[in-house]
Amino acid sequence: MPEAKPAAGAAAAASIPDPYRAYNFKLDVGGDTAGHFTEVAGLGARVESIAYRQGGEHQVVHRLPGRVEYSDVVLRYGLTASRTLWQWFQTGLRGAVERKNVSVSLLDTEGKVEVMRWNLQGAWIKEWKAAALDAQGRELAVESLTLCYETLELA
Repeated sequence: MPEAKPAAGAAAAASIPDPYRAYNFKLDVGGDTAGHFTEVAGLGARVESIAYRQGGEHQVVHRLPGRVEYSDVVLRYGLTASRTLWQWFQTGLRGAVERKNVSVSLLDTEGKVEVMRWNLQGAWIKEWKAAALDAQGRELAVESLTLCYETLELA
């Protein structure tokens, strides 16, 4: 009797790798893990374009690269047992913003191996929002954390 072949959709679904697990982004502040988050948004940069016309050439607008701008990074839905983030944010609330080098790491499905890392130089916390508190948990839940930074590199 001939073997039944799997449907084309089933074969394609079987070849798709598992997505990374929840809380798969790790935030390191100064080499110490400060928390784990499920979402990171805003990693990016843009180069401003400066338009100018050369004398005598009225039809052509030339473009020069201008200043570089880095977008704010928003980390959402996090958990932490550390007070590092809160204390760091508090220094900024007191008017003494403390810039630190931080890393955002994407972890594998097991949550053990780093898959990719982004380094943010000269970062500081612009906004911190707490999540609903849960009496059953021992961790501090973070709804969102917004970081400003000076430079970004893929490590």
